[in-house]
Amino acid sequence: MSQEHHGHAHHQEDHGHDKGAGLLRFIQELNPFSHSHNHTETTVDAALETSARGIWALKVSLVALGVTAFLQLLVVLLSGSAALFADTIHNFSDALTAVPLWIAFALGRRRASGRYTYGLGRAEDLAGIAIVLMIFLSAILALLGSIDRIVNPQEISQLGLVAIAGLLGFLGNEAVAVFRIRVGREIGSAALIVDGQHARVDGFTSLAVVLGAAGVWLGFPLADPIVGLLITLAILVIVKDTALTMFYRMMDAIDPEVVKAMERTATAVSGVEAVSMVRARWNGHRIQSEIHVVVNEDLPTWKSHQIAELVRRDLFDGIPTVGSITVHCDPCGHSGTDHHRATAHHESATYSRDST
Repeated sequence: MSQEHHGHAHHQEDHGHDKGAGLLRFIQELNPFSHSHNHTETTVDAALETSARGIWALKVSLVALGVTAFLQLLVVLLSGSAALFADTIHNFSDALTAVPLWIAFALGRRRASGRYTYGLGRAEDLAGIAIVLMIFLSAILALLGSIDRIVNPQEISQLGLVAIAGLLGFLGNEAVAVFRIRVGREIGSAALIVDGQHARVDGFTSLAVVLGAAGVWLGFPLADPIVGLLITLAILVIVKDTALTMFYRMMDAIDPEVVKAMERTATAVSGVEAVSMVRARWNGHRIQSEIHVVVNEDLPTWKSHQIAELVRRDLFDGIPTVGSITVHCDPCGHSGTDHHRATAHHESATYSRDST
C-alpha cells in the first residue's frame, strides 16, 4: 500500500535510501520553521503562502541592494576607484540575482498539472544556475576593470567618499543578508538562505574597498587595483561554492541527517516494525520523500493504511520542509513468502544502503 500526497497508488520501489554528498550542511539551521503541515490541503496552501513570502523578501532586498549599488556607482564616477568599481558591479549582480529567484518562486506557486505532476518547484534550481552564471559574469567584469587600472593607472580622488561607499556597501549587504536568511529560514527556502549568505560575503568584500582607499592615501596607488583583483578572487570562490551547491541540488543530493530524521520519526510510529527504504530530494523549497515501512503482514488493509497515515502525519509535523510524502507498507514476511518476487528483477543491483 502506498500513500501519496494527493491520493493513493500502489508502488514497488528499490529498498534502500539515497545518501547525497552532503547538500547544504546548514540544514539543521532550517528548524524550527514558522509553518507546519498536518494535512494534505494545508501542505499545498502553506507552499503557496511561503512562495508569496519569498517573493516579498526578494522585492525588498532587490530595492535595498539596488539603491546601495547606485550610490556606489556615483562615487565610482567621481573617484575612478577600480576596487569600488569591482564591488559596485558585484553588488548590482547580487541585486539582479533576485530576479530569477522571483520568477522561480512565482512559478513554484502554480499547482501540479497533468503535464507537470510534481509542480514547478524545480524552477528554483534553474534560477540557481542563472545566479551562478551572473556571479561569474560579475567576476569577469571586475577582473577586466582591475587589469585596465594596472595597465593604465589613473589618479584616484575623493578617497573619503570611496571609503564611505565601501562601508555603505557593507551595511547594505549585511542588512539584506540578515533579511534573506531570516525569511529563508521561516519558509524553508535553501535557495534564499544561500543567497543571503552570498550577500553577507559580498559585504566583507565591500570592506576591502576601504582597505584599498587607505592604501592609496598612504602613498601606494596600486593598492586600489590590487584590492580589485582580490575582490575578483573572492567572487570566483563564491562561484565555485555556489556551483557545487547547485551540482548537489541537480543530482538530488540531500543532507543525510534529514534521511536519518525521517527514519527515526517513521520507526517511532506504533505498528512500524522497521523502515526498509527512505528517499528524499528537494523540489524547490520543499522536500519530496518516499518511505517504505515494514508492518505485520497479517494486518487488514485498513490497518496498514492507518499506520501509513500516522507516519505521514508525524513526518509532516516533525520536518516542516517536507511537502510531499509517499508511504509504502511492506509485509514483514514472517510466513516465509517473498512478497517482492514479481518485481525483484527490476530492482537496481548497484544500490548499497551504506553508499555515500
